[in-house]
Amino acid sequence: MELGIGLPTYGPTAGPEAIGRVAQEAERIGLGSVWTGERLLRPTEPMMLGVGPMPLPDFNGSVYDPLETLSYVAAKTSRIRLGTSVLDALFHPPLVLARRLSTVDQLSGGRLMAGLGQGWMEQEFAAVGVPVNRRGGGFAEHIEAMRSLWSPDPVSFAGRFYQIAEGEAGPKPVRPEGPVLLAGAGAPAAVERAARMGLGLTTVFFGWDALRGTVEMFRAAAGDAALPIVVHVNGAVTTKPVGDRMPLTGEIDQVAGELAELVSLGVDHVFWTSPDTDPDELLEALAQLQAR
Repeated sequence: MELGIGLPTYGPTAGPEAIGRVAQEAERIGLGSVWTGERLLRPTEPMMLGVGPMPLPDFNGSVYDPLETLSYVAAKTSRIRLGTSVLDALFHPPLVLARRLSTVDQLSGGRLMAGLGQGWMEQEFAAVGVPVNRRGGGFAEHIEAMRSLWSPDPVSFAGRFYQIAEGEAGPKPVRPEGPVLLAGAGAPAAVERAARMGLGLTTVFFGWDALRGTVEMFRAAAGDAALPIVVHVNGAVTTKPVGDRMPLTGEIDQVAGELAELVSLGVDHVFWTSPDTDPDELLEALAQLQAR
C-alpha cells in the first residue's frame, strides 16, 4: 500500500510555488502519489448537505484545475503517481476529456490515475449545461466513449448521449488499455457499477464499518478482476498527539497502528487532504509515517 498527499490546489496555501514544492518533496520522501480534485463553483446559497442547509467552505470558491495542475507537476517530478479524486467526467465531453487525460498520461510517462466522478451539485450541472439525470447511465456511456477513443484509429462512437464521427483522435495513452481509471463512489449502486465496468474505486473514508462494507461490495461485484482501491482521508497526520480524532488522522503512532487494517482490506493507495493544515507540516508527518 502506498501513501499519498493532496496537493494545495485550494485553501490558504494554494498556489503554483506550493503545488510544485509539495509534489517534489512528496516524491523525495518516497510517497507514492499526489492528488487533485475538481470544484467548478461555490454557490452563495447554502447547500443541503445531509444535516440541513450549510454553506460550502470558503476554499471551494477557488480551486485550481486538476489536469492542468497535474501537467505542471508532471514536469517537476519523474516517478510519483499523479491522481485525480475526483474529476467530474459528465462536465466534460468524452472526446475532450479523453484527449486531456491522454495528454497528461503521455507528459508524465504513464503515471496518471484518473479518478472520475458523476458530480452532485445541481448548480454545477446547470452551469455546464448538462442535465442532472445524465448521472448513472450517462456516466457509464461516457467511460465507454473514452475507452473507444483510446483504441487504435480510426475511432468512432454511437451511443444514446454521445456520438463521435469516425476519425483519428490522439494522442493515445501510454498503455494500450488507457490510463488507470477509478470511479469516485460510495453509494451501493455506484460502487457495484464501477466494479462491473472494470474501474478501480476511490472512496472517502467515513469510518471503518462503512469502508469495510464498501470494499466487500466492490470486491464481490468485481469477481476475479484485480481492481485498485484508493482511500481518501479528509484530515491530517501530525507529529503531536491528538485526543478527539477520526481514525486515520492524528499523531503518527496513532495512524501507523491503523494502516494494517487498510492493508488487510486490500487498499492500494491512501492519501490525506487537509486545506487548513500547513502542507509542509503534513509532509513532515507523512515522511515519518512512510519511514515506519
